[in-house]
Amino acid sequence: MTGTTTTTGTTNRPTDGTARVIVGLSGSLSSLAALYHSVGTAARHAAVLVPVAAWTANDRDVLRPLSELEHAARRRLDVAFEQAYGGYPSGLVIHPVVVNAEPGPALVAAVTGPDDLLVLGAATRRRFDRLRGTSVARYCRHRAGCRVVEVSPSALLTRLELSARTGAPLPLLAR
Repeated sequence: MTGTTTTTGTTNRPTDGTARVIVGLSGSLSSLAALYHSVGTAARHAAVLVPVAAWTANDRDVLRPLSELEHAARRRLDVAFEQAYGGYPSGLVIHPVVVNAEPGPALVAAVTGPDDLLVLGAATRRRFDRLRGTSVARYCRHRAGCRVVEVSPSALLTRLELSARTGAPLPLLAR
């Protein structure tokens, strides 16, 4: 994780006023598309990238130590960057956040001002979510206090298809 700082818990606004791009990482294809979008946006705007992995203990995790659950969330961040870029991209200031909280509240807590950008993978509506009427994106849109962008996995797939057809390098591996 060269060039990165790991933070557990809440984050503070950089003292130099630099804008931040916050991205939620769940390990899904949508979250990889959000990561790809976030890295590009942070690079274009010289913003701090704040990837967030939230974790909570549930009934199945009763016997697992909390440190193990936190480690799994940290690993989720590392794996996402490994899958997308072969590691953490150089040239960016990256402040990963691993927090014991539900995803929506964790992402909203990472926002420190209206200049931040919160990037989420667009979730497919699951039956359970429809029944409960909840989603991380809806929660964030109503509470974040900054712009919220949802990135569809199809945006990532379109880029990968174009690379495959033209023989260009895969966009995820370009640094």
